[in-house]
Parts: sequence; structure tokens; C-alpha cells
Amino acid sequence: MIYKFKSKAAGDVIMLAGNGDQLLRALGREPAAKGIIEPADMPAAIAALQAAIAADEQPPENEDKPAPVGLRQRFWPMVEMLRRAQAAGEPVVWGV
Repeated sequence: MIYKFKSKAAGDVIMLAGNGDQLLRALGREPAAKGIIEPADMPAAIAALQAAIAADEQPPENEDKPAPVGLRQRFWPMVEMLRRAQAAGEPVVWGV
């Protein structure tokens, strides 16, 4: 499955299933084919994604090398979409 996150306030963000599922779980949601994030929920969603990014950037105890592509690169487009949608008062939807 491919997730296509849409909002009238920003361009689409497209993610493959694995990354989209991971993003939704970071938001405290179960992966679903359809969904919506309302503007009132966006501050908490942005904070949750930023917390997941910060946790991902902590180096593992036994390894000095970070992952080649971390959550910052994968989630940042969605964080920006949420910020723009929140400023415009528009929801973010997927699967519709």
C-alpha cells in the first residue's frame, strides 16, 4: 500500500507502507487505509513526530554510525505539511 497524505494547504506527501505505518504509529494511531488529522490535533501530531525524530537520532549503545536514512528525512515532509495545514486551518487526509 502507498500512503498519499493530502491537504489544501500543502503539496501531497507520498510514503510507502512501511514508512507510512511507522509515521501513523508515531502519531499514536493504528495504520489505516483512510484517515484524517484535524487542525486541532496538529500541535500534538507535530510534537509526536519531533519526539520520534529526536529519539531516532540518539546513537545506539553498541554502534557509532547512525542509520543511513533516519526519521528526520522520512518524517520532515509530513511535519512541514502539518505546520502549513495548521496555519491554514485545513485537515490532512489520506486514502480519500
